[in-house]
Amino acid sequence: MLSPDPSRLRNGACPCLSGETYEQCCGRFHRGDADAPTAEQLMRSRYSAFVVLDPDYLLRTWHPSTRPASMDLDPELQWRRLDILGTSQGGPLDTVGTVEFAAHFRHDGERGVQRELSRFVREGKRWFYVDGDVR
Repeated sequence: MLSPDPSRLRNGACPCLSGETYEQCCGRFHRGDADAPTAEQLMRSRYSAFVVLDPDYLLRTWHPSTRPASMDLDPELQWRRLDILGTSQGGPLDTVGTVEFAAHFRHDGERGVQRELSRFVREGKRWFYVDGDVR
């Protein structure tokens, strides 16, 4: 399994495009200092985990009913930009939510986009990724 690699960040900025530094934004979720308060924030932090190669965080925030036993992340895959296309529910007082996103990447010199409608559930005070429909 890979360890998180903050050297993959551009100028220390958070990959989720919040405008904050990684340490102040998604880094605090990855370290376990805080939990994402909304489904969208969890989606953004999971995207950032793909950027910095943090499979432990991805597994920790994946609902146990659908979580794989392990994950292999491709260090050659470069995630470039996240666009949030829409959300439904997923707020601090909701128990379910969806986030539709487009994640732009480069791999082997080619550009691509992964679009997905992701489903989330909140149990206790923690949001979990359940599954998604690739579009």
